[in-house]
Amino acid sequence: METGGNSLLSGPDGVKRKVSYFYDPEIGNYYYGQGHPMKPHRIRMTHALLAHYGLLQHMHVLKPNPAREKDLCRFHADDYVSFLRCITPETQQDQLRQLKRFNVGEDCPVFDGLYSFCQTYAGGSVGGAVKLNHGHCDIAVNWAGGLHHAKKCEASGFCYVNDIVLAILELLKVHERVLYVDIDIHHGDGVEEAFYTTDRVMTVSFHKFGDYFPGTGDLRDLGFGKGKYYSLNVPLDDGIDDDSYQSLFKPIMGKVMEVFRPGAVVLQCGADSLSGDRLGCFNLSIKGHAECVRYMRSFNVPLLLLGGGGYTIRNVARCWCYETGVALGMELEDKMPQHEYFEYFGPDYTLHVAPSNMENKNSRQILEDIRAKLLDNLSKLQHAPSVQFLERPPDTELPEADEDQDEEDGKWDPHSDVNMDGDDCVPLSSGVKREYVEPESKETDDMDEDERPREADPMLTESAGLKEPNSVLAAVDEPNVKLEPGNSSKPFDPPVDKNP
Repeated sequence: METGGNSLLSGPDGVKRKVSYFYDPEIGNYYYGQGHPMKPHRIRMTHALLAHYGLLQHMHVLKPNPAREKDLCRFHADDYVSFLRCITPETQQDQLRQLKRFNVGEDCPVFDGLYSFCQTYAGGSVGGAVKLNHGHCDIAVNWAGGLHHAKKCEASGFCYVNDIVLAILELLKVHERVLYVDIDIHHGDGVEEAFYTTDRVMTVSFHKFGDYFPGTGDLRDLGFGKGKYYSLNVPLDDGIDDDSYQSLFKPIMGKVMEVFRPGAVVLQCGADSLSGDRLGCFNLSIKGHAECVRYMRSFNVPLLLLGGGGYTIRNVARCWCYETGVALGMELEDKMPQHEYFEYFGPDYTLHVAPSNMENKNSRQILEDIRAKLLDNLSKLQHAPSVQFLERPPDTELPEADEDQDEEDGKWDPHSDVNMDGDDCVPLSSGVKREYVEPESKETDDMDEDERPREADPMLTESAGLKEPNSVLAAVDEPNVKLEPGNSSKPFDPPVDKNP
């Protein structure tokens, strides 16, 4: 089986990468509820496209191991994780106070199998980080992940567990510095907040800014303390197109890679920044969106690709299928192959859709000012930070059936959602409610309530010497991170106890 080659050390960008792809057939069965814009079914649609375009045979396909409670608690509060584990639709009326405390109920509803859903998508992202850490792949993909709004102690914006923060913490066990890039239309507030006070993680978010959820991500938000200038925000207005977007993305990210020199990159590929998204207001084409993936791939740095937002689900599947092809270095035909969700993609039945003629409210002058300001901020970083060479913590235990077997074992049938074990096909039983798939044309029936702007979470203020409650600075600055030999080091700062 062709799995590509490890080309991180040398070779042109056209050389194929070894890609690990995480997918659980159960993921499409989880259902947020009638009229809710978040539809995990889009992950199953994406998988079907990957199968019928023949991409699965070029990747190492893995079922994620569910993240355990102690794994989730590496970032999230114990009582919050315990609440997610215990809450059910039948018991939620008895826990109204807890629901309010943890911001669960409206945007983030309680549904059948909620905790299993969190374990699955978080397990894929952490598993991808483990694969990258071990050098088993060049690029890891988990389209079910990328839920960037979740906070340490609360759900937010359809997100319950912040798989991105958990994956970055895993990458920091091996890599001195990790870069997080967010091209979702919404600000990546949960990830930025978690790493706001450290220089070991740089966060860069390109997002709609203004009267728009979550209301954070101002150009002037730069990070705090040791993390000053390590948070970059690119605030954009309605209607931004491919050319305007890339006029910012490439020069900014090129400078970030030059100055920060990350050991690994996490790219959140939220597809709600595409033209025509149910909740979005940008005007990117699928190729324009995927150009960000292509550009970050070109640096030959270990890369974790995650999903995120995306609410016109036929376009989400198109986008993430095409971007998987970009990860593999394969160009896909526009004419879509026949598959089980073929009717979703009419009347054209093509992979690509044309952007609209909506007005681009981002003037050239505004974009130039934003670019100049951010490049100036980056120029204030004199060198990439480093930390003391110390013993590395153990890997998160995510045993996989194929780790010590031939690559053909433990694989998934590319055309079926069944567990493949040798010659036996064992259908995976569903312990969750099956989603009634609403035709795409009917989704607008419930848009008024779902699409109104959501209130922003208030930014947590900091006093001198204190971290934000949701910061994971202590976690990333613990004295147990392995660095590559030859890296310069600076005096180690002892971890700050944020729960005295």
